[in-house]
Parts: sequence; structure tokens; C-alpha cells
Amino acid sequence: MSNTIGIIDYGAGNIFSLTCALDRQHLSYRMVKTEDDFHNCDRYIIPGVGHAGAAMKKLEQTGLIHLIRDTKKPILGICVGMQLLTDFSEEGNSKLMGIVPVNTKLFTFKDIKVPHIGWNTVTGLKDDLLFKGLPADCHFYFVHSYFIEFNLNFTTGSTLYGTVFSASVRKENFRGLQFHPEKSGENGERVLNNFYHLIN
Repeated sequence: MSNTIGIIDYGAGNIFSLTCALDRQHLSYRMVKTEDDFHNCDRYIIPGVGHAGAAMKKLEQTGLIHLIRDTKKPILGICVGMQLLTDFSEEGNSKLMGIVPVNTKLFTFKDIKVPHIGWNTVTGLKDDLLFKGLPADCHFYFVHSYFIEFNLNFTTGSTLYGTVFSASVRKENFRGLQFHPEKSGENGERVLNNFYHLIN
């Protein structure tokens, strides 16, 4: 089987921007809507924009959650897709997939604008092949009102905006990015390309 990214298509993702970024790099992908689709890919991206609770309900309707939880193949959650990997979101007081045991919280700090929109620095990128070829500190593009709490056990890169939060996380074969690699220029495309070549 050729190397193929499965994009989990559950009606809550900005898929067009993502597929454009993958097309620019000539990376093979297909949409995943069914179990058969899932089994025909060897890595997966969970995109997402909007409300985490509503996105979780849509994901539940696909019947794919048990496959996502059980797979040993690489999985990358982007923005709300990353938040779905956590235990709980304050957005709608929503229970999520519980893969990465941290919570998603609302920005409630004084003197910052919400949502957090624009370029910001991700610092302390750990030695993960997802970030191969990138400096330890570099810029990515963010659009979000909720953030994943910082936890040394799972955080692979952090950003300061009102507080220090997890810009990227990892637990085993599951990775998440709060920023949008598909909107982050060369740095983001490097991350997507690295994901395409991950073994686990």
C-alpha cells in the first residue's frame, strides 16, 4: 500500500485549506468517512474548526472513534482536531475522546484579545520527527479561543498568549497541533511533510 494520509471527514474541518497544502507538496491523501476508508490509509489527520462539543458529536456519528482510539498508526489532530484528543473542553462542557489526559480551556486572561488570531512563536519544540528540520523556536499561524493546558508529560511545544499553553502535544502515536500548519507557510508545510513520512 502506498503512503496515504486519511483525512477524517466528519463535517467539522476546514478541509479545503488542508488539501491545498498537501497538494502543493504532492502528498497522497484520501477522505475517510467509513471504516473501509479508514483501513485503506496508513496515517490520519483530524482537522477541525468551530465548537469542540459540536465537533465531538459529529465525530461520534461517523462510528470511527473506536478505530481512532485503537490504531497504532500516526494520527495528527489540528486545532479543534487536537482538542478532540483531550479529556474535556470548557466549550460546552464537553467530554472528548480522552486520548491525551489534559483539558481544553477558554482564554479568560485580561489584556488579551480572544480569539487568538495570527502568527506566534512556538518554543521548545522537542526532538520529535514531526519537527525535523525546524529550529527549536519558530512561528506558526493560530486561530482559536480555547487552549490545551500545559503538561510536561505531553507538551512538545508551547506558546505564550495570556498564559503558557500547549501548541503541540504527543502521546505515543497521537500528536496534536493547536496552530494551523496548512496556513503557516514553509514551517507548516515542513510539519505536514514530516508527518507524511512518520513511522509512528
